Amino acid sequence: MVIADGSWDDASFRAGVDATLTLFLDEQAQGLLPLGPDAVRLIDEARTAVAGGKRFRAAFCHWGFRAVRPTLSEADDAALLRACGALELLHASALAHDDLMDASDTRRGRPSSHRALEGEHRTAGWRGDPGQYGAAGAILLGDLMQGWADELLRRCGLGWETVGPALEVFDLCRTEVIAGQFLDVSVQARGRADLDTAMTVLRYKSAKYSIERPLHVGAALAGGGGDVRVALTAFGLPLGEAFQLRDDLLGVYGDPATTGKPAGDDLVEGKRTVLVAHALDALRDGPASDAAAADLLDRSLGTPLTVDDVDRLREVIDASGAHARVETTIAQLCDVAVSALEDAVASGLVDDRAGAVLHGLADAVTQRVV
Repeated sequence: MVIADGSWDDASFRAGVDATLTLFLDEQAQGLLPLGPDAVRLIDEARTAVAGGKRFRAAFCHWGFRAVRPTLSEADDAALLRACGALELLHASALAHDDLMDASDTRRGRPSSHRALEGEHRTAGWRGDPGQYGAAGAILLGDLMQGWADELLRRCGLGWETVGPALEVFDLCRTEVIAGQFLDVSVQARGRADLDTAMTVLRYKSAKYSIERPLHVGAALAGGGGDVRVALTAFGLPLGEAFQLRDDLLGVYGDPATTGKPAGDDLVEGKRTVLVAHALDALRDGPASDAAAADLLDRSLGTPLTVDDVDRLREVIDASGAHARVETTIAQLCDVAVSALEDAVASGLVDDRAGAVLHGLADAVTQRVV
């Protein structure tokens, strides 16, 4: 995956992860054949759920491993791809559940899992509520992919002496992201979140499971000890926070043609993000104090919004200074992460070539447009 000049062939890596997931789902499909066409439809929806994406979690798992063990045999490379695929299955599982909880209609420009299954029910003219059928199917699909994620990591092909510790990290990762998701749901239900609460949601729902824990899984699979994990946390946690802050900006300012989501989707869903917390704080008590604008933003969250409504709320957030403040925070967190990575490389805890690729990944996850 690393080519002659020291750069990383990320396209080849993503293709390897895709092929690994395809093969795994083919094997699962064979096992479910006796269940008939309904099981086939479930497998097909799983294929859709894992398709696409940047494979960032897989990449951080891979380079967490390479940070400790720079050289891979062909057999270990294939086994590591399966372990990386487990992180992508976990991600797909979380998205299936997240889209249902947020009532999202689309994912990556396609119908979200619950909407696709709801549509199949409606088209077939079956009995009962199509929406309830779609919800049930998405819950079961997410549960199934979460179980498969555990299976793929457990059976990746590396020795149990390292797979066992990696599974312990994986268990912790799942606990954190599920608890973080419930915190997010609760914050939306209450309709308020201060900056500290918004940061806690961000950290546990996304930041840790997107970068820090994949790094830890990879390092554990390579036999890395506690000192390596501490070093990777110093890099991965602030980077994960910056990653999610960028995602929050995309949820408000992203181009639907690029993100595959409607304009201002996070505003429509009522997300109480760090961006929104900053805006409301500034509009209520800060130098950009504007009670009417604060009230408009607060009462508009979680309601149907036209494109013009979204544009107006963007103007309100920009005027509050929140957009610029989040951009500054992203840059500061990236600086902290890269400095920690450089220290880890200098101390010999992280391989220098892995450090160079991780530095490039830090840029990729925080400067992306989708």
